[in-house]
Amino acid sequence: MLILNQRQKDLLAWVNREGYVAVEKMAAHFQVTHQTIRRDITLLADNQLLQRYHGGASVLSSVENVAYDARQVLMAEEKRRIARAVAAEIPDNASVFINLGTTTEEVARALSQHRGLRVITNNFHIANLMCDYPDCEVLVAGGALRKRDRGLTGEATVQFIRQFKVDYGIIGISCIEADGVLRDYDYREVLTSQAIMQQSRQVWLVADHSKFERPALVELGHVSQLDALFTDQPVSAELQAVLDKGQTRLVVAG
Repeated sequence: MLILNQRQKDLLAWVNREGYVAVEKMAAHFQVTHQTIRRDITLLADNQLLQRYHGGASVLSSVENVAYDARQVLMAEEKRRIARAVAAEIPDNASVFINLGTTTEEVARALSQHRGLRVITNNFHIANLMCDYPDCEVLVAGGALRKRDRGLTGEATVQFIRQFKVDYGIIGISCIEADGVLRDYDYREVLTSQAIMQQSRQVWLVADHSKFERPALVELGHVSQLDALFTDQPVSAELQAVLDKGQTRLVVAG
């Protein structure tokens, strides 16, 4: 299980924010040796959290997401706070879509005390977790099963989702750009998320602060299509203005 110290967390956030940071600059900022920074970069690169270059580190490619095992532990406490905030607003006896992602999986865990839920998901991890909850019905979409994260995607998944209209659609994301554009890496997953958004009366996005302005290839939509954004830190003034214009509620989990 990957455990990052505070310097490594801060280093990763810095690289994600700036795109590329030199070893020399990081060593000066953190007041450690170049060798220490290189070891940090190697650890993060080996776990597919950033790209290592001679003299520095950069964000990951826009076509490849962080490995699932690494995402499970990255920003884990932040994801749990977000999940608790979401669960506090979902009433008993609600119908809920929950899509792929480690943050949405935390939401599923936070719903363990709810009663009368009807949950529709394309995430096998969530289905396995929630099927043991008392008084909770779980419907699992069909489709092609991805080995790396046990997610179901494809046309069969989209067709299944389109049969329902639910109270809440809980979706994760890989990238939120400053202008409010939402992006992800896999176009099949994007099509599934778009279907969930279309078939939900309330669309709630869950995303920790590391997702802001990361590179990702495929456009999913815009924050103006959301009813609420749940995150763990205040957003930039630019994005806040976009949220206000689109009347998208921001919830910063404490």
